[in-house]
Formats: sequence, C-alpha cells, structure tokens
Amino acid sequence: MAVPDDVRRVPRPVNTIVENNGRIGPNQYPVRERGSIKYIPGGNPQPRNGKVVGHIVNGVYVPLRPLVSESEPDMLSYGASAFVKSVSSDLLSELLQVYNPKDAYKIMAIASLRVIKPQISARRMSSQYGRCFISRFYPGIGLSENSVGEFLQDLGKDGARRRSFYQRRVASVAADHHVAVDGTLKQDSSIVNDLSDFSFKAKVKGHREVSVLYAYDIEDMEPICAQVFPGNTIDAVSYKAFIRDNDIRKGIIIADKGFPPSQIRSELEQRPDLHFLTPLKRNDSRIENNRLLSYDGVLPEVGDNVLYSKREIKRGMFLYAFKSAAKAALEERSYLERRTEKEDFDSSAYKQKRKGFGLIGFESDQDLDPRTAYLCYDDRWMLELVFNRYKNDECLDRTHVQGDFSLIGSEFVNFISTVITCRLLGKARDSKLLKHLTYGELMDDLNSAWRKVDGPQEPASDDDCWIHTNLCVFEELEALGLSKPAPKPEPKKRGRPRKNHVNAIERLL
Repeated sequence: MAVPDDVRRVPRPVNTIVENNGRIGPNQYPVRERGSIKYIPGGNPQPRNGKVVGHIVNGVYVPLRPLVSESEPDMLSYGASAFVKSVSSDLLSELLQVYNPKDAYKIMAIASLRVIKPQISARRMSSQYGRCFISRFYPGIGLSENSVGEFLQDLGKDGARRRSFYQRRVASVAADHHVAVDGTLKQDSSIVNDLSDFSFKAKVKGHREVSVLYAYDIEDMEPICAQVFPGNTIDAVSYKAFIRDNDIRKGIIIADKGFPPSQIRSELEQRPDLHFLTPLKRNDSRIENNRLLSYDGVLPEVGDNVLYSKREIKRGMFLYAFKSAAKAALEERSYLERRTEKEDFDSSAYKQKRKGFGLIGFESDQDLDPRTAYLCYDDRWMLELVFNRYKNDECLDRTHVQGDFSLIGSEFVNFISTVITCRLLGKARDSKLLKHLTYGELMDDLNSAWRKVDGPQEPASDDDCWIHTNLCVFEELEALGLSKPAPKPEPKKRGRPRKNHVNAIERLL
C-alpha cells in the first residue's frame, strides 16, 4: 500500500524506509532498517528490509519503545524480603542438594511469601511476588493460581526427595544439641483427602483435623523435620512411623499427658540415644511420694523465676518438677475469680489446689540437666505459636486441589516457612527490637521499606535508592544488618574557641 508523500518526507534515520501496513492507528506507518541486499542472477540487486525501529506518528518520527505492559517495575518492597533472605540462604543450599534448581526456587519463593504475608491465597501469590524483592532473589518463577496448586500436588507426591531432605537435616544436628519430637493438630475440613479426620479433641470441637509431627533443635529453637498424619491416628503409630521415616536416632520424644512410652519401646531399644520426656498429671501420686514439691533451687537464665526439683526412681527413671512463679500467679488469680463468681470458695480445697498452681512434672529415662528438661517443654510453646501462623492454609481452598498430595506438599512448604520464622524471631530478639515492637509490627514496618531495583546490592541508609522510607524503619533495618548506617556528623563544639596564649605572646615579642 502506498505511503503518502507527507509521511515519506518526515525526517527519519538514514538507511530506513517507511511502509504502510494499512491498519489505522499509531503504528500504521512503521519505519524499517535497510537490512541487506539480495543479488538476483541476471537482474538488479534487490534490497531486504530489516526490523522496525520506529513509526511516523502525527507527522513526527517516534523511535520504537516497549509497551508499558512489557516494562519491569523500577521499585519494589525491600525490607521484609531482605529480612527473610538474610536467614534462609542455607535452606536454599539444602534444597538444591535434593531438588531441581527451578523447584528449589519455587519452594523458597512460596515459603518466603507465606512468611511475609501469612494466610496468603494462591490467587494473590503472583501479585505479591511481583511487588517485592522475592521476585529478584528467586527470579523466573511462575506463581499463577493454577501453577501453585499443581506444584504443591507434585511436591506432595515426591516422598523420596522429602525424606532425603529431612534426613540430611537430622544428620547435621550438632552433637551436643538436644532434639525434641512433638506434635500439633491442624484444622482441615476437606472432604476429598484421607488425612482429614476427627481426632479425639476434634470430636469435641466439631471439626476435622490433620496431625503434624515435628522434630526440633532445642538449642537452635527451630524445626528439623516434619510429617503429616491423619487426625485420628493413634500417637504411638504416628511416632513410630515418624522416627523410622526420618531416621531419628537421637533426641527426646515429648508426648501428651498419658502417652505410655512402652508403646514405642522397640524404637527406644534400637536407638540407645533416643529418649522420652512424658508430662505427669498434677494428681500423679509419684509427685507427693518422691517429694517433688520440695524444690532444689531456681533455674538459671530462664527469666520466669522457675523452681525445680529432680529425683531418680526405680529402673533408672527420673522425675522432674517445675513451678513457674508467673504461671502460678495467673492460675491462682483465675481460680479465685471463678470461686468469687460462683461463691463456692473453700479454704481446704484452696490450700490443696494451690500446691499445683504453675506446676509441671515429667518422667524421663534420661538423666537431664533440669534446665534442659524445662526448655524441652517451654520452648515447644513458642514453636506452637509459629506453627499457628500457617495453620489456616488458604492456598488449598483457592486451587480446588485439596487431595492428600496437595496437603502434604503444602505442609512441606509450611515447614520451610516455620524454620524461617523461628530464625527471624531469634534475629529480631537478638537485635533488641522486640522489646518495643511485636513481631507483626516489625514485619509491617519492613514491608513499607521500598527500594529501587537498580540500587547497590549492599544498601546504605543514606543512598538515593529508597522510596519514602521512614526514619524509624531505617533504624530497624540497621539494627538487623539490612542497611549500612549513614555516617553521623561530628558533634559541634560548644562555647568559644580557646585562645592560643603562646602565639599571642610571640606576636607581642
């Protein structure tokens, strides 16, 4: 189609031509480079046109530019993503020992996004990925709603890789560290997977649950491995399978009150470094018979004023008792409030009940330091709080793939998220930030720290790549080692400058 003369006469780069593609619009007159020359035997050479370099629009040559929809963002949310990345590099290395790099990146990306935005749905995963630096740390990952669902399902099917990953973590635990095994219940109302069922407690609550067993390092305060079981599975069956599947050969099994260690006797006999720590009921006769309420002292470096006692009994077993002053005060206040409300206070009953306020007791087959035995119990509650952040998993609801494999795959990602969160809490606690902020407030502050994507890899608080970041957020970033502090100006000297009397005398002479 012919090109109008007024369009042809518009100034444009040399060695170009103008075409008319006949499509009305801003791109009707593309400008192409002269690409090459085609020689024809017995004829004149014919030019070959090359790529489009621009267009004639409104009587002006406009160079070719990418569409806005094709552009990459020039700024992203940085603080929370960098915080997560600062504690999780070794987890990526561990995953790369077992998984394909693309799968390892996807696991880390989903787990990191769940830490930054707990309860994030699969439908929102892609948009959140595109607005923060997780997309820079783990690039090239497709996180559409359907792809997330399919990936979790495939991840759950591959049990061999999961076990290999967990066994490597179990084997890497320091020789002088203690490993505890515990469990938690997670609500799951799915009707299309066999893992969701009514536990004993769930029948009272009226909803189905799945059971998640996990082992954690007491000294490092983070999970080592985890496994999903049906909610109605007997504890002894779950613990046996968990110990065998993950090849746990040392540690302390912590079970609920009333769990008989005899049910896992074979596992304990085959693994001489594997022990148990079972809670005692407060009315257990062994507490009175062994004078456990006559305490031996106060636990050091616990911070809760905890009294302790330890007694060796028959067959090489040990009993431990602990009384927390803080927990005792809370329980006593709650008891007295109920008695006041019901108007049934009884002096003798109160005297007997008061002995048990704040009291926890244990039986073990291991001669433990009392502080270690107490931390086995006390630290598990912090981990329970961390697990609770990922209990209501909306990803499965959104993707409509609530089968067994999807649930198992999602719990594996939740395990990675839990490890990261435990480390974040430890780092924030060490930096003293949690004295003035809650963990949630800290993450909100860090999410507000946006940064240009082309900024230096080692950010500094005084560089020009931050976007509307508050001063208090800079202080948090610096405390966590995520930004270099800006050099502080030297303090001004107060008062008049001192006179140099020697020079004054020399001038007079």
